Amino acid sequence: MQITGKAHKFGDDISTDHIAPGRLFHLRSNLPELAKHVLEDADPNFAKNVQPGDFVVGGNNFGLGSSREHAPTIIKLAGVGAVMAKTFARIFFRNAINVGLPVLVCDTDKINAGDQLTVDLSEGVVNNLTTGDRLTFSPLPDAMIKILNDGGLVAHIEKHGDFKLD
Repeated sequence: MQITGKAHKFGDDISTDHIAPGRLFHLRSNLPELAKHVLEDADPNFAKNVQPGDFVVGGNNFGLGSSREHAPTIIKLAGVGAVMAKTFARIFFRNAINVGLPVLVCDTDKINAGDQLTVDLSEGVVNNLTTGDRLTFSPLPDAMIKILNDGGLVAHIEKHGDFKLD
């Protein structure tokens, strides 16, 4: 599974409140509308500038804070192809896979805002088309790729009738 897009760079400790601002709590029943505000507390122009397939690139501890699924869901609804960070909050990582949003643990220091990237989830490779750098990460297990290809855990179970990964 390959994804190509532009990098949108963020720093360390991007919380679920940065992703889905708490002041917009009233929009949680309207996720497409909430997605129009994704990451606006970290970058007010992100939702306007993100294109389908683009990447959110963070530092350490991406997704810390509350365990709500809204955060990875609205990132996905905004069209983001994957989130890359040095480390993720554990519950954000699981929620992202469950909603069908690829999350990749890799060294993001050599990725700059605006860089064009191609990511191969199965091979564990990030090719930075802007700089020529080639980064690696642990390839996602086949089970995760199947869940992502099906659109998330619920869609995977609906498609297969139960939790089958073969």
